[in-house]
Amino acid sequence: MFSLPTVALLVFIAIHDGACAGDQVGDRCRCINMERKPIGRYIAMVELQPANSQCAEVQIIATIKRSGMQICLDPYAPWVQKVLEKAKLSSSIEKGDPSLLG
Repeated sequence: MFSLPTVALLVFIAIHDGACAGDQVGDRCRCINMERKPIGRYIAMVELQPANSQCAEVQIIATIKRSGMQICLDPYAPWVQKVLEKAKLSSSIEKGDPSLLG
């Protein structure tokens, strides 16, 4: 069985592997590497930055619960699509979106 420090190290390596390039400078793309492995349970918040004239790609930036570290997620990964759907549903419920009532 894996010990807690081993698991923590593996999570850190996985998170570091998908880390963002740093703070966004101007309107350039912020994401260089994107996390493709499922890390959904470690995500505290998701930020979606649509494509614009300076960055042709949609950028999905997740904040990790414990560390507050921000990493970029692959927008085409199926698990990321589920996270986005869940976040959208949660946001719509909080805002009282009447379209959810059917």
